[in-house]
This record gives sequence, C-alpha cells and structure tokens, in this order.
Amino acid sequence: MTTMVSNHLRKGPIMASLLIAAFVALLSQTVLNVALPKMMADLNVTESTIQWLSNGYMLVNGVLVPVSAFLINRFTTRKLFLVASSMFALGTVICALSGDFSWLLAGRLVQACGAGILMPLMTVVTLTIFPVEERGKAMGLMGVAMIFAPAIGPTLSGWIVENYDWHVLFYIVLPLAIIAVIFGAFSMKDVIKTSRPKLDVLSVILSTLGFGGLLYGFSEAGTKGWDSEEVIICLAVGAVALILFIVRSIMVKNPLLEMRVFKYSMFSLTSLINAIITMAMFSGMILLPIFLQNIRHFSPLDSGLLLLPGAILMGIMSPITGMVFDKIGARWLAVAGLIITTITTYEFSHLEADSSYNHMMLIYTARMFGMSMLMMPIQTAGLNQLPRRLNAHGSAMSQTLRNVSGALGTALLVTVMTNRAASHGKELVIAGHINPKDAVKMAEVTQQATIYGINQSFVVATWLTVAALVLAFFIRKVKPQEDTLQAPVKAPEASESTAQPAPAAAVAQPVEQPALAEVAAHADMQNKDSEFRNAIRGFLTPSQPEKDEGQFTDKEYRKALLKLKDATNQEVAEPDEEMSPDQAYRETLKKLNGLLKENK
Repeated sequence: MTTMVSNHLRKGPIMASLLIAAFVALLSQTVLNVALPKMMADLNVTESTIQWLSNGYMLVNGVLVPVSAFLINRFTTRKLFLVASSMFALGTVICALSGDFSWLLAGRLVQACGAGILMPLMTVVTLTIFPVEERGKAMGLMGVAMIFAPAIGPTLSGWIVENYDWHVLFYIVLPLAIIAVIFGAFSMKDVIKTSRPKLDVLSVILSTLGFGGLLYGFSEAGTKGWDSEEVIICLAVGAVALILFIVRSIMVKNPLLEMRVFKYSMFSLTSLINAIITMAMFSGMILLPIFLQNIRHFSPLDSGLLLLPGAILMGIMSPITGMVFDKIGARWLAVAGLIITTITTYEFSHLEADSSYNHMMLIYTARMFGMSMLMMPIQTAGLNQLPRRLNAHGSAMSQTLRNVSGALGTALLVTVMTNRAASHGKELVIAGHINPKDAVKMAEVTQQATIYGINQSFVVATWLTVAALVLAFFIRKVKPQEDTLQAPVKAPEASESTAQPAPAAAVAQPVEQPALAEVAAHADMQNKDSEFRNAIRGFLTPSQPEKDEGQFTDKEYRKALLKLKDATNQEVAEPDEEMSPDQAYRETLKKLNGLLKENK
C-alpha cells in the first residue's frame, strides 16, 4: 500500500534530488540521436547495429516500467532512488570508457535500468508528498525535466559532435549523474510506506514479451515496413503476451500492474488523450530534423538551435501551467493548448524547399508553447482520481502507455512519410517523363517526394491533435477516491436485539483487514475500560454515577475496595505492589465480580 509516512518533510530537497536525476536520465536518452552517424563510422558498425543503442535503451526502459510498481511498494524510497541513480551513473561510466560497440551497448542498457525506475518513482513521490491542491505546481516542476532535457539534447549533441569526440557526451553527463547520487544520499527520505508484495514471475515474463515485442515491432516497422516477417512476428508475439498479461492481472489478487486503474473514468480518458498527444508530438521530433538536415542541409548544430527557443519556452511555462492547473483544472488548459498545437501542426504540413529558418523556428516555438499546457496537467488530472494506494500502478501505467504510443507514433508517421514519398516520386517520374538514370533530375524528384511525404505525415499528426481536442472537452476536475476507515460507532444502551442496522449509504468503502482489526480491538478495549469505571462509580454512588472522562483515580479505586470489605466482612487484599499494573488490574476485577455476585 502506497501511503505517506510523514507529514513533516522538507519537500524542496526531495524534489531537487528527483529533478536532477530525471533531467540527467532524459538528457542521456536523447543526446545520442544526432551523434549516431559519427559513432557508426568510428565504431565501424552498420546502421542497423548502431540503432540498438536507441532501441535497446527503449526496450529495457519499457520493460522495467511495469515492474516499477512492485519495486516502489517493496523497497523504501531512499534505497530505490539510490540504487536507480547509482545504476545510471555506473552505466554512464561504462559508456564513457567504452572502446568498442559491445561495451557501449552494455553501458546503455545499464543506464536504461536506472532510468526505467527513476521516472515512475519521481511521479509517485510527487503525488505522495504534495496534497491535491498543490500537485499541479509540483508536476509542473517535473515537466521542466521531462520536456526541457529532451529538447536541449539534440542541440548539445550537435555542438559536441561537430567539435569533439562522441565520448565527450558521456563525460558531460557523468558529473551530473554523480551529483544526483550524492545529493540524493543526503536529501532523499522514505516517504512511501512499503509492504511485502509477492513478485509474480509469470506476469514479469508476459509483460516483458508483451511490451517488449510491441515496442520493438513498432520501432522496426518504420524502417523495415509493416509487411516485414520480423515485424509481424514481434507484433504477434507481443499482442498475444500482452492479452495474457492483462487477463492474469485481472484474475490474480496482487497483480504486477494493476489494470483496475482503468475503472476510474478520468484516469482512462486522460491516458488516452496523452497517448494521442505523444504520437502527435513525435511528428515534430522525428520529421522536422529530417527536413532540416536532409532537405535544407542544415548542420546538426543549426538544427538543434532551431529547436532550442521552443524548449526554453516550454521549460519556463511548465511551472506556470502547473500553478494555473491548481486554480482552474486541466480542461481549459488542454483545450487552449490543443488548439494552438493543432494550428501549428497544420502549418508544418505546408513545408517547402525554401521555407525560411526563422519561420520554422517561430512555428515550432508556438507549437511548444501549446504543448506546455498539455502533458503534465492532463496526466495530473487523471492521477488525481486514483486513491493513494494505486499511485505507483497509475504512474507505471501512464509511463508504459507513453512508451508504447511513442513507438507506435514514430512507426506510423515514418511509414506514412515513406509510402507517400515513394508513390509521389513515381507520379513525378511518370508525369515528367524523367529517365531514372538521370541523377540530377532524380535528385530533384527525391527531394520533392520527401517534402510531400513529410507534409502528409504532419497532416496525419494534425488529425490526431483534433481527436485529442474533442476528447479534452470531457475532462473534469476530480478528487482522489481515498479508501476511508469507518469510525467505531458507540452501541446504544438498549439490548442488542433492538439495534438497527446502519443505512447502506453510511457504509464506508472496504478497507484492508489489518486496519479494521486494529480499529475494532482499540474500540473494544475502550468499551471494557469504560464499563469497569462506570461499575465502580455506580457502586460508590448508586443514585448518580460520575461522568466517565476516560480516566480512573487511585482514590476512587481504593474507596471501592474498602467499601466492599466493610460490606462483606471479608478481606479484600489490595493489589500486590510487586505485581505489574495489568496483573493487579485483572486480579482486582475478578475479586470485585465475585463479591458483587455474593452481595446480590
């Protein structure tokens, strides 16, 4: 059960340690994209081989996220954070010192293990230490790391690749990773109550095959095509394993990933909207760099600089958007953001070979402004409906859906671009009676066909944002549906046979059995103590017993003993001083009960 351990925490240092670690993890995830061509030449590997630096990272990350709910509930917050951040730092060291591809890939996979735990952990801790009315601002701070880091990654990578060796990328990340570990060792606290859930090994296997198969199949579909035998097998195995995983998660008592989070309507709606937005967002992240570098022939640094103003604006707006969310909720933020995103995405569907650098920078910056109103507020609106015990599962589910939808969006948009470009290129060749052996003419046709394919992909992305815009009107402000304990109700003085059952509406939601047992035992002990005190006071003054204030004085206790002694001419020994208080209490109670029966 995921509950807050203490209400007196220094939230600032805890959030700072989480943000530093998340920023470094996300920066490392995107910083290699621009550097892959140079790394491929230096390591003397093929394009399909070098892609495993990205695909392997994505697969390990995607497989670990569903398991994160179990890890968060099983291990303490501080221990889990230190292990995850240390693993990421270790992976960075391996990458920085690597001399061949195998060591580089091993370092990336170790990095992915740490990052796969850090991201869901950050969300759960934030939801735990902040009340509902402050979660928007806190999640906005998370957005700075989750959005700003991936946006500046290509710019940083482009500058380093042009001027230095690619190993420098990891030497820059390494000090930040070490700082995250050291700072977290001092500032991170245990804020989540742990339990001992049993690890469902079969569910782990099914989730690995399911999510891993889908992620790899979608990522390969964009390059090898949907009719590739490898893609078909991966998607088929992934789909079957995922269905079995869902069925098992519903049937077992303690599932690895709680599918019942989808019974909360607002969480389901916002998860769908976020998945659609993620797919649309990848249109700008994937297609625009292709246009800038392959069509306009900008350098990697120039391409990154074009994206930088939008990243900075998004980083500035994220906390502001969070504060606005706390005031008005997510609906109108999402509607306004999606209107801006839809218009700017549509503008990108009209790219030309002579589109100006400043024009594209302006459109992209406006698009990022709209995106800053979407991701974190919509996700927070859904997570706010979940009871605290499901925070870990809700966070893991949201992260998993983002990973899958990102891979699906990339595959879909690249497929649309490739197919439309190929068909349009054939039309241009036939219409212009161009000889395929004419290199100059074919280069012009290829350029025009590629631009057409990119524009068509942005059209698909535009319709995706329109669908999300329609769904955004159904977002509403909700409160967490917490599991509450039913307070013990004092029984009436009448006999039990005349007691009336409580109305159905007054029955509290089900709670865990240990909690109910503890409340019942405490109430039972209070009732017995109260009855004993009232019996003694009633014996001392039968006409008017004193009011029970929850305590019993030694004077009353001894007075009752003496009165019983005089009334029965029997010696009633006071409690032996060597007895413990509980033993003396029980012995005296037995003697009083016996004497009262004799008097009657």
